[in-house]
Amino acid sequence: MSRLSSLGSYTLLCISCLTIMVGAVVAPGLASISMSLGVADHAGFLITLPALGAVLFAPFAGRLIDRFGAYPCTFVALFLYGALGVSGQWLSGPIAVYSNRIALGAMTTVVMAGSTTLISQFYVGHERLKMIARQGMAVEAGGVIFLFIGGLLAVQSWEFPFFIYLVAWLFLGMLFLFVPDTSAQPISLAESPESSGSGSRSLLWVYLSACMAMMIFFTVIVVLPLSMERSGYSADHIGLLLAFISFVAVITAHFLPRVNLRWKDKGTLSLAFVFYALAHLAFYVGASVSVLVLGGLLAGMGFGLSIPLLNHMTVERSDPGQRGKNLSYFAMAIFLGQFLTSFVELVSGHFLYLIAALVAALYGICVWVVFAQRSPAAPTAS
Repeated sequence: MSRLSSLGSYTLLCISCLTIMVGAVVAPGLASISMSLGVADHAGFLITLPALGAVLFAPFAGRLIDRFGAYPCTFVALFLYGALGVSGQWLSGPIAVYSNRIALGAMTTVVMAGSTTLISQFYVGHERLKMIARQGMAVEAGGVIFLFIGGLLAVQSWEFPFFIYLVAWLFLGMLFLFVPDTSAQPISLAESPESSGSGSRSLLWVYLSACMAMMIFFTVIVVLPLSMERSGYSADHIGLLLAFISFVAVITAHFLPRVNLRWKDKGTLSLAFVFYALAHLAFYVGASVSVLVLGGLLAGMGFGLSIPLLNHMTVERSDPGQRGKNLSYFAMAIFLGQFLTSFVELVSGHFLYLIAALVAALYGICVWVVFAQRSPAAPTAS
């Protein structure tokens, strides 16, 4: 297995940032951007439709990666990501704009699955978990950074945030310079101790867990700003708490490998859903600063222990020849959970926090029971 330089590792982490950036870029200036593009009636689709595009294109992305290799697919996807992203400012009307956002989401799922597949080619076992944990940190850190930059640029002009998408071309150059193409190298079937036909069935629970974790987490992102606004908090206070949640997720992902060595997959994932449940329960109880900070802390911990771990579990339970396909399905589960939160607003009322807490707690119990029966061993303890 080829070794990857520090610059190469940094490049793959930078590419991973693009998955959350796809919606974060336009979020701060959503009102003015949607009005200028002629889609003000359904402005929220500018953020959620890329997730739908990722869901629809994920099966094809996996086949492309497995057939042509992760490196060339990621290379092309980065180019199209930048082109589709920056061109969004020159479109007008629902059909053109929404089609562009769906296509951008399609490229996002190739970027997400491709970058993780590349990580799996250069790292094995516990070192792979550490790298994927760093990937989760990079994704959340990217959200904070691009939200901040997008907000600054949106104040100057509504078109300026779209130029942030061109950072994908910078990452494309870094990919070419610092990451070797291993597509032509033979795949070692022994590199993944958990690769087996029976392991593929357990991936259904990994995908379901990823979708559930993302739904529960993004429920916080969708509902919290509304409930805080009703409680008298200003927009800067809301943004500060959301940034705090992302910051906690980054820190928690850093400690994920240590936590997983002790608690294993089943225990760590169950613990993540316990944190999700307690977070929603805290938001339901009250809206004081101390309670909101506690809830944000718990929500960030839940994300940091769930999504990076599930990403790693997908890699470890996949045959090398099918890793691209399985990672694309994982990306589809992630974006499906994100897209489904678009309908959370239909369930009005503060009671939604209690419902989410109950669902998270029950699913945490299910994870403990199901993984006890289906997971043969903890692949990350090596």
